[in-house]
Amino acid sequence: MRMPYRNFCLIASRTQLVSRLVLAASSLALIAFFTACGGGSGSIQSDFTLTVYSGRSATLVHPIFSEYAEDTGADLLLKYRSTSKLIATLQEQGGKSPADVFFSQDPVGLKTMEEMFTTLPDSILAKVPDWARSSDGKWVGVSGRARVVVYNTDALEEVELPGDIWDFVHPKWKGRIGFPPTNASFQAMVTGMREIWGEDKTRDWLKGIHANDPAMYAGNGATVAAVGAGEVEVGFVNHYYLYRLLEENGESFPVRNYHLRDGGPGALVTVAGVGILKSSKHKEAAEQFIDFMLSDAAQQYFATQSHEYPLTGNIPIKPGLVPFDEINQASISLSDLPSIEGTQRLLRETHILP
Repeated sequence: MRMPYRNFCLIASRTQLVSRLVLAASSLALIAFFTACGGGSGSIQSDFTLTVYSGRSATLVHPIFSEYAEDTGADLLLKYRSTSKLIATLQEQGGKSPADVFFSQDPVGLKTMEEMFTTLPDSILAKVPDWARSSDGKWVGVSGRARVVVYNTDALEEVELPGDIWDFVHPKWKGRIGFPPTNASFQAMVTGMREIWGEDKTRDWLKGIHANDPAMYAGNGATVAAVGAGEVEVGFVNHYYLYRLLEENGESFPVRNYHLRDGGPGALVTVAGVGILKSSKHKEAAEQFIDFMLSDAAQQYFATQSHEYPLTGNIPIKPGLVPFDEINQASISLSDLPSIEGTQRLLRETHILP
């Protein structure tokens, strides 16, 4: 049921957690804001609204936000936009931002916002591995994702794929590659390249990819769909988008993913994560929100519903996912990633971005 409240509003219920059709329909209405209200018996007071700026889409995180609201009785006001647009908004608002929590799609966004975050308590930081949190205690990952190459199984066998993402600059891949250049996770991968390879080699890779006339898509899901449709043969994406399309289309969907065996930035493992704004007037409630995102219930949701890697407890990964310890992960601390501004400048310089 839609109700007038600020912009677009929706009363969340547990029904939405289990109804993907209802969620997909309601998400179309979530252009700017919605309120998720619940009647749980938790300790959060309901005489104020906790405001969360989410760089993750409503289709991915609305159900777990609804569960949190119902379990705690909290009022949530959520603003959904891309991570980069929310960063620009937060930087413009500065200390007057109404946001309490920033939920970023990737660690580069979190690193960019560190100066505006307050330090999180050790009780929260200790819940995740060292690699999945800020070295300064300013943000924490809540779900893990791995960079992969998806490939069309009608066109290629896994043994035909290179071991290193660098090798896709070879002219034999011309017209066969797709990726989403404006996507925050793709830009995080390029940011990882800058840290691992340096500026010059990263620039050379981007030039080589551009010379191979890649197809560019709006997002990871569109890239995987294009690989499945045979528009391109390979795509650079986050791992979990494939599993969502396999659920929708069945095992006959002609796409599988591949973890680059030689590691490097093409095998980067990152996080979606959260930080609390220094300007927040509801820091205790914001901490409880993050605690919930790291709870077994939320981690189980990320593992089973969005096909991501849980970061806490003993929550098993989704069947079919390659375990973390079997991925030749890029040797890099997410806290060491350089700025997104440098990455975007390099993408424009090499004509990947206009």
